[in-house]
Amino acid sequence: MQGQRAIRVSQNIKRELASMLMRDIKDDRIKGLVSIVEVECSADIRSCKVFISVLGSEEDEKSTMEALKEKAGMVRGEICRRLHLRFAPELHFRLDKSLERGSKVTELLGKIERGEV
Repeated sequence: MQGQRAIRVSQNIKRELASMLMRDIKDDRIKGLVSIVEVECSADIRSCKVFISVLGSEEDEKSTMEALKEKAGMVRGEICRRLHLRFAPELHFRLDKSLERGSKVTELLGKIERGEV
């Protein structure tokens, strides 16, 4: 279970990462619609899991995750500076397919409603 500080830092990291993805991280390998689904920090805020959703092809997912993993050190330092943290948390990017699954379920429900299935 996360403490209140870890939850607050997770939310701040999520906000800053979203801002960085829009403005600061320039890489041709980051393709498709990239969303930060969730950020989970450990209790001591030394490690964070960042769940990323990429709407696009499988190749887009792969290249985006590869680019993010390569840029993790730079992102880590910038997060530390922006949030004034004593220690920069280690960032572990994970691909999250929940938005993609949700989109497919919504599409299927629409087809059922229209009588196409």
